[in-house]
Amino acid sequence: MAARRVNAVLLTDANALLSGIVTDKDISARVIAEGLRPEQTVVSKVMTRNPIFVTSDSLAIEALQKMVQGKFRHLPVVENGEVIALLDITKCLYDAISRMEKAAEQGSAIAAAVEGVERQWGNNFTAPYAFIETLRERMFKPALSTIIGEQSKVAIVSPSDPVFAAAKKMRELRVNSVIVVNGDKIHGILTSKDILMRVVAQNLSPELTLVEKVMTLNPECVTLETTILDALHVMHDGKFLHLPVVDKDGSVAACLDVLQITHAAISMVESSSGAVNDVANTMMQKFWDSALALEPPDDCDTQSEMSALMASDATELGRYPSLGLGNSFAFKFEDLKGRVHRLNCGTENLNELLSTVSQRIGADNEQNRPQLLYEDDEGDKVLLATDGDLISAVNNARSGGLKVIYCQ
Repeated sequence: MAARRVNAVLLTDANALLSGIVTDKDISARVIAEGLRPEQTVVSKVMTRNPIFVTSDSLAIEALQKMVQGKFRHLPVVENGEVIALLDITKCLYDAISRMEKAAEQGSAIAAAVEGVERQWGNNFTAPYAFIETLRERMFKPALSTIIGEQSKVAIVSPSDPVFAAAKKMRELRVNSVIVVNGDKIHGILTSKDILMRVVAQNLSPELTLVEKVMTLNPECVTLETTILDALHVMHDGKFLHLPVVDKDGSVAACLDVLQITHAAISMVESSSGAVNDVANTMMQKFWDSALALEPPDDCDTQSEMSALMASDATELGRYPSLGLGNSFAFKFEDLKGRVHRLNCGTENLNELLSTVSQRIGADNEQNRPQLLYEDDEGDKVLLATDGDLISAVNNARSGGLKVIYCQ
């Protein structure tokens, strides 16, 4: 997780079937806060077993509803029992926002941001345009004060507290971050991801490591009057997942994570859906089909963990194309003993793939490093010698609708 800088990892059994999921929150709450030693704790003891998933032919709106109702951020996509993708609800929302805003900036009807609208409505954009404007007003324009309850829980620690104490406070209040306060001023923030990346992955002692050594100093804050849309932009632009909110006196009012904001925004639309007719419901589904199933704009760096096909390549709007897992792809290879191995690995770094293969077969030194060959669409055996070769192999497999590259 630290190497890929991700918040979740999926667990599969010996048959490559989905069996569990572990997140940074699990490691913080179920390992560190419990005083367990990470290097001695077996993953099966702390993972969430049999996580909820969707199948590759599920509608995007169904996936969205599962994430909102379950209040979780990651959702595996499974085909024939094997994981082919991992949806991240927050990145899907970023993609949807980006698509809407890009359409508006280009001066086109904003409804054109919803893939498939043109085919369904022709040149008559009145109904979808009105709905998308309503969506923007209800979902993104309200102030953060409207989604922060009076009993909002904020975990607060001092810089000299140990990480272990911070993790316990997160678990007690069921939150993913603590605000570090020095006097009456916000001094820093520590999140469950920080504990994973900066403590666990660095083999530091949670009991002996002080919060001030691993926290993020002087985090960016917003006010209660900040809109949901502006808050999401601040988090996306800063590439962080937690956002302290202060009142007019500068005191901490809340600390929202991106999942809370996303769920609140979506729930606002759903709670007011009684005033929306069938046409609007259809548009809502089209909007989320677009967000979860298609590629974000070319100049947008908010790419979902689902590496997606272009719209023209998708078999049906709202159905998931066959995809690799995030920015990775599945590889199968046969070792010298005839054993077949399957793994997911990055699609752009050949050294990473070779290192992973070497670890799997026990080839620890450079002399024993394997060479990988695959069969291209013309039946030729092609050596993977450069990063470019790997990228071409993955693109070739995806364009052919393949989920796995077979190597020798």
